Amino acid sequence: MPRKRANKRKTSAPVRRELRLPKVNLPTISWGLISNTGLLLAVVAGVYFGTLWLLDQQIDSVRIEGRFERVSSLQVEAAITPYMNQGFLGADLRTLQRSITELPWVQQASVRRSWPSTLLVSITEERAAARWGKDGLLNIYGELFVEHASHIPAELPHLMGPPGTELEVAQRFFELDDQMKQRGLMAVSLAVDARGSWELGLSNGMQVRFGAVALELRTARFFEALDQLLAPVADKVDYVDMRYTNGFAIGWKPGVKTRLAEQREIDPHA
Repeated sequence: MPRKRANKRKTSAPVRRELRLPKVNLPTISWGLISNTGLLLAVVAGVYFGTLWLLDQQIDSVRIEGRFERVSSLQVEAAITPYMNQGFLGADLRTLQRSITELPWVQQASVRRSWPSTLLVSITEERAAARWGKDGLLNIYGELFVEHASHIPAELPHLMGPPGTELEVAQRFFELDDQMKQRGLMAVSLAVDARGSWELGLSNGMQVRFGAVALELRTARFFEALDQLLAPVADKVDYVDMRYTNGFAIGWKPGVKTRLAEQREIDPHA
């Protein structure tokens, strides 16, 4: 029996596929240009910092400008001395300005440089508008800028009130004083207590008690009474008490006799 011939499978060699990437043209680096640019930057930086070093010399002098009576040059110098070693350009002008502004009686200050090594300091002093409490001082904006003054000008009006009422008391005082001056009188003091009760003092010694409520109404009534009744005898009045519903009470100075003394109510309101 003939042998069965085995079927031979033809095997083929594996096919290898080649992946072809697109050709990329890389830029040519000009190392010479980079080197020259770096050298140029180094030279520029050197010149810059060298110039700063040459200019940033020690501060030789401080010139103080402005008209002031309460602030001394010694105070200003003491305020800026800790910062003098920072150099002419290195000195922080804002820090210097803040240090000077914190001095008593200084409202505002500015500091600027003057070539080659001088600082110019300009100072505006506070203007005291009123005495506050025992020995404090208010400026023209109603701000307490000195809590304990060693010297208080005698001509300043005397204002008093709880902490935080400085502006309110100052505004009301100057409003009342303006109306007094229109009538030939002058206000010298104004006080409000913790209960909100107000009392005004005049230069002739008269005290006006407004109380704590209906202030605008009572103020208007007082000026009406002053114009129609009290002006001729204002120097004889010790106090006027406006804390009444329908009218007011008058207290006369010792020795003064007038029919107006009988026109008063017994119990005032708040």
